[in-house]
Amino acid sequence: MLFHSTRGKDNNKTFEEVLMQGLADDGGLFMPDNWPKVDIKHLQELKTFVDVAKYIVPMFTKSSYSDDEVRDLLDNTWHNFSEEDLIKIFDINETTSVLELFHGPTAAFKDFGLQLAAAFFNKTLQKQNKTAIVFGATSGDTGSAAIDACKEFELIKSFILIPEGNMSEIQRKQMTTVNKPNVFPILASGTFDDCQDIVKKGFSERTFLKEDQYLLAVNSINWVRIIGQICYYFFASLKVNKLSNPLNFSVPTGNFGNVFACYAASKMGMPLEKIIVAVNDNDILDRFFRNNDYSKRTVSETISPSMDISVASNFERLMYDFYLSRDSEACARLYSEFPSQSIKIDDEMWQKSVDLFMSVSIDDNSTYNSMNFYNKEYDYIMDPHTAVAADAVNNLREELRNKTIILATAHPAKFPNALKNAGIKNDSIPHNLKEVLAKEEIAEKLDASENSIFNYIKKNN
Repeated sequence: MLFHSTRGKDNNKTFEEVLMQGLADDGGLFMPDNWPKVDIKHLQELKTFVDVAKYIVPMFTKSSYSDDEVRDLLDNTWHNFSEEDLIKIFDINETTSVLELFHGPTAAFKDFGLQLAAAFFNKTLQKQNKTAIVFGATSGDTGSAAIDACKEFELIKSFILIPEGNMSEIQRKQMTTVNKPNVFPILASGTFDDCQDIVKKGFSERTFLKEDQYLLAVNSINWVRIIGQICYYFFASLKVNKLSNPLNFSVPTGNFGNVFACYAASKMGMPLEKIIVAVNDNDILDRFFRNNDYSKRTVSETISPSMDISVASNFERLMYDFYLSRDSEACARLYSEFPSQSIKIDDEMWQKSVDLFMSVSIDDNSTYNSMNFYNKEYDYIMDPHTAVAADAVNNLREELRNKTIILATAHPAKFPNALKNAGIKNDSIPHNLKEVLAKEEIAEKLDASENSIFNYIKKNN
């Protein structure tokens, strides 16, 4: 199994190369050369999440590691989860259940992909006798999950930019209270887009790196994060109905990585009815699935901040694989002018959407109403992102067949202001989140300028 870029000019890459490189040299995203197929009967005999991961992950890693090496690594990859199964399924009614993905150490679904990526980062660095810098910007949960996943690995230093904005206090303090010599949270005086521009420039120029040092991407473009998420779709399907019938999955999404992982699982053989792409007012994905209009607009701040994006970076993978049938030249042409020009594809291609995808855009008022509805009717408390996915299901209930799984991507306790504004009292705060709130912040405050950020990294590298 080798990997190639969606834009066709960075090919024949091993798993290890894709892991450490992140973004392809031609600006595209890495994809496996083919979709490995699962044996459903074998999966049906498996019992735990780690069992499933030990079957799925080695399908992608053979170019760099033996299956035994990978299985040994996976025994200790996912740590500090409060649930023995790592996930939990809450049944709303006979046709709808919630898949809780927030029982990891940072109380968000991103623990699954980032703990897997970090374990492989460390293994590769040990093998090559090198060090690395993790450099990223976060609008929500990515930064805390990356810091937590990498903090025990001395060969990795994490520099995470935390922009001004509507991130919750808990989300911020999960990063700014980590007292480790290899963790450097930076409170940057700028917007998320400002910080993202600095990160892009950092990956382009790399002036703060030591000789022979890796710069690692931890956002959802890294293929290894997708693998971690593929695993929980298979495990959830196994838990719900032993992979016997196709399910609908309603996925609250910003950068599209979680949706693409669901699509990837279906390409590998997971029974799938429909993927519901649930977004907030930042509706570039909904506009595409409804009107064939993939155009960048200004970001609106909402109560579901992890979905406040103007461009869904992982969508390129779906465009390449599903719509363009892996035509890398066509993909490169579409993205060469984007985002200055919008993407609109041939109508016949676009009509394929109805085979697999449904989409809904949910505003803040509807999100609050959804939080209240599930709290009152089912005594179930949702965070705003999960409530977006839940309301999408409610909007589409007349059109859906088969059972539907709503993805709960973050613990509601991470969003106390949203709960308060919705009039919901939450007495259930995980111990790890309570601890964070009591700690003192130790982050560096810097201007959102490349000079101040890059000099700070160089000084602490």
